[in-house]
Amino acid sequence: MKDFFSGIDHPAVAVKDVDASAEWYCKVLGYEKQFRDDKPVWILKAPDGSLIEIMPVDQTPRPDRTTWTPGWSHVALRVKDIAQAIEALDQHQVKWQGEMVEAIGGGKVRSFSDPDGNMLQVVQR
Repeated sequence: MKDFFSGIDHPAVAVKDVDASAEWYCKVLGYEKQFRDDKPVWILKAPDGSLIEIMPVDQTPRPDRTTWTPGWSHVALRVKDIAQAIEALDQHQVKWQGEMVEAIGGGKVRSFSDPDGNMLQVVQR
């Protein structure tokens, strides 16, 4: 079975304004727009070639979440220098969800939110 799977193609995040969020992910996190579907859905590409899907929310209310709430929790973005990444994100006034801490498995990590309140992390290993 393991011969069929080579890795994660993309995570997807549901947002209120697909176009505005796609702009934010490109401007703040360095993604590039690859494809926009009429649904509307954006596929964005990171500098390392990985993809993320930006899709519209439905009418389901957002549940209260922590890092440990069941289900997919967050997307962690690997960085070469976490101090520089934090400084760059500060220039965009991101909402931090705590201080930098030790990452499970080694390294440093800090959590923050996108404009819709979806949890992201920067991690340096």
